[in-house]
Amino acid sequence: MTVDETLAQVSNNLVYSAMAVYTIALGAYAIDLAGLGEAVRARNTARRAPSAAVREGRGAVAVAAAPPSAGEPVPARRKAANIAVSLTWLALLLHTGAVAARGVSASRAPWGNMYEFALTGSAVVTAVFAAVLLRRDLRFLGAFVVGPVLLTLGLAVAVLYTESAELVPALQSYWLVIHVSVAFVSSALFTIAFSSTVLQLVQERRERRRAAGRRVEGARFLDALPPAEQLERTSYRLIAVSFPLWTFTLVAGAIWAEVAWGRYWGWDPKEVWTFVIWTVYAAYLHARATGGWGGTRAAWIALAGYACILVNFGVVNVLFPGNHSYAGIG
Repeated sequence: MTVDETLAQVSNNLVYSAMAVYTIALGAYAIDLAGLGEAVRARNTARRAPSAAVREGRGAVAVAAAPPSAGEPVPARRKAANIAVSLTWLALLLHTGAVAARGVSASRAPWGNMYEFALTGSAVVTAVFAAVLLRRDLRFLGAFVVGPVLLTLGLAVAVLYTESAELVPALQSYWLVIHVSVAFVSSALFTIAFSSTVLQLVQERRERRRAAGRRVEGARFLDALPPAEQLERTSYRLIAVSFPLWTFTLVAGAIWAEVAWGRYWGWDPKEVWTFVIWTVYAAYLHARATGGWGGTRAAWIALAGYACILVNFGVVNVLFPGNHSYAGIG
């Protein structure tokens, strides 16, 4: 089976095009956050403004600044957010085209090595985020999702790039599609939850300083983010959905290992780290649901879980030889 070099080059060109659009979208998300933060600060300043005395003759009349009502939405430049979302969809279209062209060029599923896993996995992250946007307004997370996607693509083309080629024999199985596709979706949800968790910790620190009467510093866009408690709930829900998918990834990988190598478990480094990730996130869900852990303590467990995902992809594949050394799959 020959590789279509023309389609492989088309895939590369689409990757660069998607990166350019992602970059513009990232800028639009940043502009939106900056505008939101400035609007929130202005509103809060108006609410805290003292009454002004206006003297007319011998009398004095107290005139207070008119703050917005409690339920009044913050005036903000959401036009930038709408542009950013539109650009995200355009980048996703180009990104998906790059993945499809890569697969068709070799007549196989486009995730047989680390480059293809990074390419396809980052596309799934964007797709999941775009799908979530259809149900919930999480545009404030846009910069923190598009940014890592753009970074992943840059790493893929600069460090991980591999010429399009046929699959090694062990990957020539329908289990490749089943096992890895579910791993993609699960990893994408974990990635979005990671972004939300980082912002939660930043907001918690700011809220503690504010409650203690201390000066709150930081970029203006932080004022536009939801409270730490809301960010924590978002992270928890994303992880709660992703965890069963990762469980399926672990089980499907074991079944595939039995088909390919005649054993379900062999303590291969990738197998071990996939189980470590499952264990850390299981500990997070257990602590969060039954142990009453919330806030900072649970957040650090979630961050430890995502750190394990990064080690699984970026360290184990490179430094630890094993049966999975040829690929970036979980």
